[in-house]
Amino acid sequence: MHADDFGFGTQIRKSPYFDATVRWGAQGFSVYNHMYIPRDFGDPEQNFWNLVNDAILCDVAVERQVEITGPDAARFVQLLTPRDLSKMAVGQCKYILITNAQGGILNDPILLRLAENHFWISLADSDILLWAQGVAVHSGLDVTITEPDVSPLQLQGPKSGLIMQDLFGPEIADLRYYWLREMDLDGIPLIVSRTGWSSELGYEIYLRDSTHGDALWERIMAAGLPHGLKPGHTSSIRRIEGGMLSYHADADIHTNPYELGLGRLVNLDIEADFIGKAALAQIHAEGPKRQQIGLVLDCAPLSGPNTRFWPITQNGVQVGKVTSAVYSPRLQKNIALAMVDTEAAVLGAQVEVTTNSGVVGAQVVERPFYDPKKTIAAA
Repeated sequence: MHADDFGFGTQIRKSPYFDATVRWGAQGFSVYNHMYIPRDFGDPEQNFWNLVNDAILCDVAVERQVEITGPDAARFVQLLTPRDLSKMAVGQCKYILITNAQGGILNDPILLRLAENHFWISLADSDILLWAQGVAVHSGLDVTITEPDVSPLQLQGPKSGLIMQDLFGPEIADLRYYWLREMDLDGIPLIVSRTGWSSELGYEIYLRDSTHGDALWERIMAAGLPHGLKPGHTSSIRRIEGGMLSYHADADIHTNPYELGLGRLVNLDIEADFIGKAALAQIHAEGPKRQQIGLVLDCAPLSGPNTRFWPITQNGVQVGKVTSAVYSPRLQKNIALAMVDTEAAVLGAQVEVTTNSGVVGAQVVERPFYDPKKTIAAA
Protein backbone atom coordinates (compact mmCIF):
# COMPACT_ATOMS: atom_id res chain seq x y z
CA MET A 1 0.00 0.00 0.00
CA HIS A 2 1.25 3.48 -0.81
CA ALA A 3 1.25 6.36 1.67
CA ASP A 4 -1.02 8.41 -0.61
CA ASP A 5 -3.73 5.71 -0.45
CA PHE A 6 -4.81 7.06 2.95
CA GLY A 7 -6.68 10.30 2.55
CA PHE A 8 -8.80 12.40 4.89
CA GLY A 9 -7.64 15.59 3.14
CA THR A 10 -4.98 18.11 4.02
CA GLN A 11 -6.74 19.28 7.18
CA ILE A 12 -5.67 16.04 8.89
CA ARG A 13 -1.93 16.29 9.54
CA LYS A 14 0.59 13.54 8.88
CA SER A 15 3.27 12.72 11.42
CA PRO A 16 6.99 12.73 10.58
CA TYR A 17 6.81 8.90 10.77
CA PHE A 18 3.77 8.50 8.51
CA ASP A 19 5.59 7.22 5.41
CA ALA A 20 7.75 4.92 7.55
CA THR A 21 4.71 3.33 9.23
CA VAL A 22 3.12 2.63 5.84
CA ARG A 23 6.39 1.08 4.61
CA TRP A 24 6.43 -1.09 7.75
CA GLY A 25 2.89 -2.37 7.23
CA ALA A 26 0.36 0.11 8.65
CA GLN A 27 -2.97 -0.84 7.05
CA GLY A 28 -5.38 1.57 8.71
CA PHE A 29 -5.41 4.89 10.50
CA SER A 30 -7.63 6.76 12.89
CA VAL A 31 -7.67 10.50 13.67
CA TYR A 32 -6.44 11.87 17.00
CA ASN A 33 -5.67 15.51 17.71
CA HIS A 34 -6.40 16.27 14.03
CA MET A 35 -3.64 13.86 12.92
CA TYR A 36 -3.39 10.38 11.44
CA ILE A 37 -2.52 7.66 13.96
CA PRO A 38 -1.73 4.09 12.81
CA ARG A 39 -4.33 1.71 14.28
CA ASP A 40 -3.80 -1.46 12.26
CA PHE A 41 -0.66 -3.49 11.62
CA GLY A 42 -2.55 -6.71 10.99
CA ASP A 43 -3.84 -8.80 13.89
CA PRO A 44 -4.47 -6.74 17.08
CA GLU A 45 -4.07 -9.87 19.19
CA GLN A 46 -0.61 -10.45 17.68
CA ASN A 47 0.21 -6.79 18.34
CA PHE A 48 -0.73 -7.39 22.01
CA TRP A 49 1.56 -10.44 22.28
CA ASN A 50 4.38 -8.53 20.54
CA LEU A 51 3.99 -5.83 23.20
CA VAL A 52 3.85 -8.06 26.28
CA ASN A 53 6.51 -10.57 25.15
CA ASP A 54 9.03 -8.45 23.22
CA ALA A 55 8.58 -4.80 22.14
CA ILE A 56 6.66 -2.60 19.74
CA LEU A 57 7.40 0.81 18.24
CA CYS A 58 4.35 3.09 17.93
CA ASP A 59 3.94 6.38 16.10
CA VAL A 60 2.27 8.60 18.73
CA ALA A 61 3.17 11.95 17.19
CA VAL A 62 -0.54 12.68 17.78
CA GLU A 63 0.44 13.28 21.42
CA ARG A 64 0.89 16.97 20.64
CA GLN A 65 2.86 19.11 23.06
CA VAL A 66 1.70 22.37 24.58
CA GLU A 67 4.90 24.23 25.45
CA ILE A 68 4.71 26.72 28.32
CA THR A 69 7.66 29.01 28.94
CA GLY A 70 8.28 32.35 30.59
CA PRO A 71 8.94 33.68 34.11
CA ASP A 72 5.49 32.61 35.37
CA ALA A 73 5.40 29.19 33.66
CA ALA A 74 5.28 27.14 36.88
CA ARG A 75 2.51 29.30 38.41
CA PHE A 76 0.52 29.10 35.21
CA VAL A 77 0.77 25.31 34.87
CA GLN A 78 -0.50 24.96 38.45
CA LEU A 79 -3.60 26.96 37.44
CA LEU A 80 -4.46 24.29 34.88
CA THR A 81 -4.39 21.23 37.16
CA PRO A 82 -5.66 20.20 40.60
CA ARG A 83 -2.53 18.08 41.19
CA ASP A 84 0.04 19.66 43.51
CA LEU A 85 3.14 20.46 41.41
CA SER A 86 5.09 22.25 44.13
CA LYS A 87 7.61 19.40 44.51
CA MET A 88 7.94 18.64 40.78
CA ALA A 89 11.63 18.68 39.91
CA VAL A 90 13.27 19.64 36.63
CA GLY A 91 13.55 16.38 34.68
CA GLN A 92 10.40 14.91 36.22
CA CYS A 93 7.14 13.84 34.54
CA LYS A 94 3.71 13.69 36.17
CA TYR A 95 0.34 12.32 35.12
CA ILE A 96 -2.12 15.18 35.57
CA LEU A 97 -5.73 16.06 34.92
CA ILE A 98 -6.72 19.36 33.34
CA THR A 99 -10.11 20.47 34.67
CA ASN A 100 -12.61 23.18 33.79
CA ALA A 101 -14.52 25.43 36.19
CA GLN A 102 -17.12 22.69 36.81
CA GLY A 103 -14.43 20.14 37.70
CA GLY A 104 -14.90 18.34 34.36
CA ILE A 105 -11.86 16.71 32.79
CA LEU A 106 -10.59 18.37 29.59
CA ASN A 107 -7.53 16.13 29.15
CA ASP A 108 -5.40 13.64 31.10
CA PRO A 109 -1.89 14.38 29.83
CA ILE A 110 1.65 13.78 30.99
CA LEU A 111 3.37 16.94 32.19
CA LEU A 112 7.13 17.17 31.58
CA ARG A 113 9.37 19.74 33.25
CA LEU A 114 12.35 20.40 31.00
CA ALA A 115 13.71 23.39 32.92
CA GLU A 116 12.72 25.73 35.75
CA ASN A 117 10.43 27.73 33.43
CA HIS A 118 9.92 25.23 30.60
CA PHE A 119 7.07 22.69 30.55
CA TRP A 120 5.50 20.39 27.99
CA ILE A 121 1.96 19.07 28.33
CA SER A 122 1.89 15.81 26.33
CA LEU A 123 -1.72 15.56 25.29
CA ALA A 124 -4.48 13.03 25.04
CA ASP A 125 -7.10 13.73 22.37
CA SER A 126 -8.36 17.31 22.91
CA ASP A 127 -7.37 20.89 22.05
CA ILE A 128 -5.56 22.06 25.16
CA LEU A 129 -3.36 24.51 23.21
CA LEU A 130 -6.48 26.63 22.68
CA TRP A 131 -7.62 26.23 26.30
CA ALA A 132 -4.21 27.17 27.71
CA GLN A 133 -3.89 30.21 25.45
CA GLY A 134 -7.38 31.29 26.47
CA VAL A 135 -6.67 30.87 30.18
CA ALA A 136 -3.47 32.90 29.76
CA VAL A 137 -5.19 35.93 28.24
CA HIS A 138 -6.63 37.29 31.49
CA SER A 139 -4.32 35.48 33.92
CA GLY A 140 -1.96 38.42 34.38
CA LEU A 141 0.93 35.93 34.13
CA ASP A 142 3.98 36.26 31.87
CA VAL A 143 3.94 33.07 29.78
CA THR A 144 4.37 32.02 26.17
CA ILE A 145 2.23 29.11 24.98
CA THR A 146 2.96 27.37 21.68
CA GLU A 147 2.89 23.99 19.96
CA PRO A 148 6.55 23.09 19.33
CA ASP A 149 7.92 20.87 16.57
CA VAL A 150 7.90 17.77 18.80
CA SER A 151 6.73 14.29 17.77
CA PRO A 152 6.86 11.35 20.19
CA LEU A 153 7.37 7.66 19.49
CA GLN A 154 6.58 4.97 22.04
CA LEU A 155 8.97 2.06 22.46
CA GLN A 156 7.12 -0.30 24.79
CA GLY A 157 7.50 -3.86 26.07
CA PRO A 158 9.88 -5.98 28.19
CA LYS A 159 12.73 -5.76 25.62
CA SER A 160 12.48 -1.97 25.31
CA GLY A 161 15.21 -1.42 27.92
CA LEU A 162 17.71 -3.57 26.01
CA ILE A 163 16.91 -1.76 22.76
CA MET A 164 17.36 1.61 24.48
CA GLN A 165 20.77 0.50 25.79
CA ASP A 166 21.82 -0.51 22.27
CA LEU A 167 20.73 2.92 21.03
CA PHE A 168 21.95 5.18 23.85
CA GLY A 169 24.46 3.15 25.88
CA PRO A 170 24.17 1.43 29.28
CA GLU A 171 23.63 4.68 31.22
CA ILE A 172 20.05 4.94 29.93
CA ALA A 173 19.20 1.98 32.19
CA ASP A 174 19.19 4.24 35.26
CA LEU A 175 16.47 6.55 33.89
CA ARG A 176 13.74 6.23 36.51
CA TYR A 177 10.00 5.74 35.95
CA TYR A 178 8.37 9.10 35.13
CA TRP A 179 11.66 10.97 34.61
CA LEU A 180 13.10 12.41 31.40
CA ARG A 181 16.50 13.07 29.87
CA GLU A 182 17.73 15.25 27.04
CA MET A 183 19.50 13.00 24.52
CA ASP A 184 21.05 13.03 21.09
CA LEU A 185 21.05 10.09 18.67
CA ASP A 186 23.33 10.44 15.62
CA GLY A 187 22.79 14.21 15.77
CA ILE A 188 18.99 13.90 16.17
CA PRO A 189 17.76 16.03 19.13
CA LEU A 190 15.50 14.12 21.52
CA ILE A 191 13.87 14.05 24.92
CA VAL A 192 13.54 10.50 26.30
CA SER A 193 11.15 9.64 29.14
CA ARG A 194 10.29 6.46 31.04
CA THR A 195 6.57 6.74 30.26
CA GLY A 196 4.01 5.27 27.88
CA TRP A 197 0.43 4.20 27.29
CA SER A 198 0.88 0.45 27.71
CA SER A 199 1.30 -0.50 31.41
CA GLU A 200 4.49 -2.28 30.27
CA LEU A 201 8.12 -1.26 30.66
CA GLY A 202 8.53 1.48 28.10
CA TYR A 203 9.96 4.74 26.86
CA GLU A 204 8.71 7.73 24.94
CA ILE A 205 11.16 9.27 22.50
CA TYR A 206 10.27 12.88 21.69
CA LEU A 207 11.76 14.00 18.38
CA ARG A 208 12.55 17.74 18.42
CA ASP A 209 13.01 18.23 14.66
CA SER A 210 10.46 16.60 12.35
CA THR A 211 12.85 16.49 9.39
CA HIS A 212 14.55 13.50 11.10
CA GLY A 213 11.35 11.42 11.43
CA ASP A 214 12.16 8.79 8.85
CA ALA A 215 15.76 8.40 9.98
CA LEU A 216 14.77 8.05 13.66
CA TRP A 217 12.13 5.38 12.94
CA GLU A 218 14.55 3.32 10.83
CA ARG A 219 17.37 3.67 13.37
CA ILE A 220 15.19 2.38 16.21
CA MET A 221 13.76 -0.49 14.14
CA ALA A 222 17.28 -1.54 13.09
CA ALA A 223 18.47 -1.56 16.71
CA GLY A 224 15.36 -3.45 17.80
CA LEU A 225 15.18 -6.22 15.21
CA PRO A 226 17.65 -8.52 17.07
CA HIS A 227 15.38 -8.14 20.14
CA GLY A 228 12.17 -8.99 18.26
CA LEU A 229 10.95 -5.39 17.90
CA LYS A 230 7.88 -5.04 15.69
CA PRO A 231 6.08 -1.96 14.37
CA GLY A 232 2.81 -1.65 16.23
CA HIS A 233 -0.03 0.45 17.55
CA THR A 234 -1.11 1.31 21.07
CA SER A 235 -2.88 -1.82 22.32
CA SER A 236 -6.52 -1.49 23.38
CA ILE A 237 -6.25 -4.91 25.00
CA ARG A 238 -3.27 -3.99 27.18
CA ARG A 239 -4.45 -0.52 28.13
CA ILE A 240 -7.89 -1.84 29.20
CA GLU A 241 -6.19 -4.64 31.18
CA GLY A 242 -4.17 -1.87 32.88
CA GLY A 243 -7.24 0.32 33.49
CA MET A 244 -5.71 3.18 31.49
CA LEU A 245 -8.14 5.88 30.36
CA SER A 246 -8.90 6.75 26.77
CA TYR A 247 -10.12 10.35 26.63
CA HIS A 248 -13.54 10.76 24.91
CA ALA A 249 -14.28 7.10 25.78
CA ASP A 250 -13.71 6.59 29.52
CA ALA A 251 -13.64 10.30 30.42
CA ASP A 252 -14.87 13.53 28.92
CA ILE A 253 -15.74 17.12 29.83
CA HIS A 254 -18.68 15.83 31.93
CA THR A 255 -16.52 13.40 33.96
CA ASN A 256 -14.84 14.47 37.19
CA PRO A 257 -11.73 12.96 38.83
CA TYR A 258 -13.65 11.44 41.75
CA GLU A 259 -15.87 9.42 39.43
CA LEU A 260 -12.72 7.77 38.06
CA GLY A 261 -11.22 7.07 41.48
CA LEU A 262 -8.52 9.67 40.77
CA GLY A 263 -8.94 11.77 43.89
CA ARG A 264 -5.19 11.32 44.49
CA LEU A 265 -4.64 13.73 41.57
CA VAL A 266 -6.70 16.45 43.27
CA ASN A 267 -5.04 18.45 46.06
CA LEU A 268 -7.74 20.75 47.46
CA ASP A 269 -5.55 22.05 50.28
CA ILE A 270 -2.87 23.71 48.14
CA GLU A 271 -2.72 27.50 48.07
CA ALA A 272 -3.10 27.82 44.28
CA ASP A 273 -6.60 28.64 43.07
CA PHE A 274 -6.55 26.15 40.21
CA ILE A 275 -9.42 26.05 37.73
CA GLY A 276 -12.26 23.94 39.11
CA LYS A 277 -11.15 24.09 42.75
CA ALA A 278 -14.50 25.17 44.22
CA ALA A 279 -16.48 22.67 42.13
CA LEU A 280 -14.13 19.80 43.00
CA ALA A 281 -14.33 20.67 46.71
CA GLN A 282 -18.11 20.44 46.51
CA ILE A 283 -18.06 17.13 44.60
CA HIS A 284 -15.57 15.76 47.14
CA ALA A 285 -17.79 16.81 50.05
CA GLU A 286 -20.97 15.33 48.54
CA GLY A 287 -19.36 12.26 46.98
CA PRO A 288 -19.56 11.43 43.25
CA LYS A 289 -22.90 10.34 41.81
CA ARG A 290 -21.22 7.94 39.37
CA GLN A 291 -18.21 5.64 39.56
CA GLN A 292 -15.98 3.85 37.13
CA ILE A 293 -15.99 0.07 37.56
CA GLY A 294 -14.47 -2.98 35.95
CA LEU A 295 -16.72 -5.59 34.36
CA VAL A 296 -16.25 -9.14 33.12
CA LEU A 297 -18.78 -9.92 30.38
CA ASP A 298 -20.13 -13.45 30.19
CA CYS A 299 -20.28 -14.09 26.44
CA ALA A 300 -18.26 -15.41 23.52
CA PRO A 301 -14.97 -13.57 22.92
CA LEU A 302 -15.61 -10.08 21.55
CA SER A 303 -14.33 -9.69 18.00
CA GLY A 304 -12.83 -6.26 18.77
CA PRO A 305 -13.22 -3.20 20.99
CA ASN A 306 -16.69 -1.68 21.31
CA THR A 307 -17.37 1.18 18.89
CA ARG A 308 -20.35 2.59 20.82
CA PHE A 309 -21.31 2.93 24.48
CA TRP A 310 -23.22 -0.17 25.61
CA PRO A 311 -26.11 0.39 28.08
CA ILE A 312 -25.87 -1.34 31.47
CA THR A 313 -29.06 -2.31 33.29
CA GLN A 314 -29.80 -3.79 36.70
CA ASN A 315 -33.25 -5.14 37.50
CA GLY A 316 -34.50 -3.61 34.26
CA VAL A 317 -33.28 -0.08 35.04
CA GLN A 318 -30.40 1.54 33.18
CA VAL A 319 -27.58 2.30 35.63
CA GLY A 320 -24.71 3.24 33.31
CA LYS A 321 -22.72 2.43 30.20
CA VAL A 322 -19.73 0.39 29.08
CA THR A 323 -17.06 2.82 27.85
CA SER A 324 -14.27 0.42 26.74
CA ALA A 325 -14.59 -3.34 26.19
CA VAL A 326 -12.29 -5.94 24.65
CA TYR A 327 -11.41 -9.62 24.81
CA SER A 328 -8.15 -10.29 26.66
CA PRO A 329 -6.43 -13.37 25.22
CA ARG A 330 -4.14 -13.52 28.26
CA LEU A 331 -6.97 -13.44 30.83
CA GLN A 332 -9.30 -15.34 28.45
CA LYS A 333 -12.11 -13.00 29.49
CA ASN A 334 -14.12 -10.15 28.02
CA ILE A 335 -13.13 -7.17 30.14
CA ALA A 336 -14.60 -3.69 30.22
CA LEU A 337 -14.35 -0.30 31.87
CA ALA A 338 -17.75 1.19 32.64
CA MET A 339 -19.36 4.20 34.30
CA VAL A 340 -22.34 3.47 36.54
CA ASP A 341 -24.47 5.12 39.23
CA THR A 342 -22.62 4.93 42.54
CA GLU A 343 -25.29 2.63 44.05
CA ALA A 344 -24.55 0.05 41.32
CA ALA A 345 -20.76 0.14 41.86
CA VAL A 346 -20.67 -2.87 44.17
CA LEU A 347 -17.98 -5.52 43.72
CA GLY A 348 -19.51 -8.85 42.76
CA ALA A 349 -22.81 -7.31 41.65
CA GLN A 350 -24.50 -8.76 38.55
CA VAL A 351 -25.65 -6.48 35.71
CA GLU A 352 -26.80 -6.86 32.11
CA VAL A 353 -25.03 -5.25 29.15
CA THR A 354 -26.66 -4.65 25.77
CA THR A 355 -23.85 -5.47 23.33
CA ASN A 356 -23.97 -5.38 19.53
CA SER A 357 -25.00 -9.04 19.54
CA GLY A 358 -27.60 -8.89 22.33
CA VAL A 359 -27.97 -8.71 26.11
CA VAL A 360 -25.30 -10.50 28.16
CA GLY A 361 -24.67 -10.91 31.88
CA ALA A 362 -21.69 -9.22 33.53
CA GLN A 363 -20.09 -9.02 36.95
CA VAL A 364 -18.57 -5.97 38.66
CA VAL A 365 -14.88 -6.65 39.44
CA GLU A 366 -11.73 -4.87 40.62
CA ARG A 367 -9.77 -2.84 38.09
CA PRO A 368 -7.09 -2.76 36.77
CA PHE A 369 -7.55 -6.30 35.54
CA TYR A 370 -3.81 -7.08 35.35
CA ASP A 371 -0.78 -5.94 37.39
CA PRO A 372 -2.81 -3.51 39.54
CA LYS A 373 0.26 -2.08 41.31
CA LYS A 374 1.98 -1.22 37.97
CA THR A 375 5.02 -3.25 39.01
CA ILE A 376 5.84 -4.08 35.37
CA ALA A 377 5.99 -0.50 34.07
CA ALA A 378 7.79 0.83 37.15
CA ALA A 379 10.36 -1.98 37.41
